[in-house]
Amino acid sequence: MYNFNDKVVWITGASSGIGENMAYLFSKLGAKIILSARNEEKLNIIAGNCNNSKDHLVLKLDLENNQNLDPITSQVIERYGKIDMVVNCGGVSQHAISYETLQEIERKIIEVNFWGTVNLTKAILPYMFKNNSGRIIVISSVHGKVGLSTKSSYSASKHALLGYFDSLRADLIRNGHNGIKVMVVCPGYIKTNISINYFGGTGKNLGKMDKNHEDAMSPAKCAEKIVKAIYKNKNEVLVGGKETLAVHLKRFFPSFFLKNSHKFYP
Repeated sequence: MYNFNDKVVWITGASSGIGENMAYLFSKLGAKIILSARNEEKLNIIAGNCNNSKDHLVLKLDLENNQNLDPITSQVIERYGKIDMVVNCGGVSQHAISYETLQEIERKIIEVNFWGTVNLTKAILPYMFKNNSGRIIVISSVHGKVGLSTKSSYSASKHALLGYFDSLRADLIRNGHNGIKVMVVCPGYIKTNISINYFGGTGKNLGKMDKNHEDAMSPAKCAEKIVKAIYKNKNEVLVGGKETLAVHLKRFFPSFFLKNSHKFYP
């Protein structure tokens, strides 16, 4: 069983939702947490609510500005000397018809969700190579498996994460880095603020939680399921309620799913 005691775990998107609850859970399991997001004030509050708060580090991070993440990674190494795990929770979503969405909004979604995750991982990997040890956890989505109406760019970014990190996993194995594990998590609807912060086609936020998320699994339970999957050395895991059946419906009944997906996922 994987032991989190004194492990150094870097969590992006740690100011709310899944990332926040991952921080609480990992701290209970004895890990030292780096909490990153844009809202530094909220991060400080969350760090203070974690077990052993003095062991944790708050690092403000905007994943949209991700071209050079080496300096911020160096701050982590200077403090802890290693990075045992990165949990890539940071991201943005949308609720907009594809052909009505401005290209600048589409690019922003891809920049944050895909390039932010990839570039941070690449900044961290050299430190994992030194010990041939580490865990890379990537939060994709059921939308990374199934493209649905109003989620085009979000779905594209999450599909891209699945393809990239499947390939990274294969590259690590091929080149003898067997101690570094990659796990991709595909959550369905989780009761977070993601729908409140949905980008519309012009960039305006939705501003309210939709019913799918109001009735969904709690982020605390989602975090527990993710940690259980880490313990089991899973490569990929679906987390959520009945909405995760979309993956199987599309695979085995694609025509039926295409015609009826708006009924299952309004």
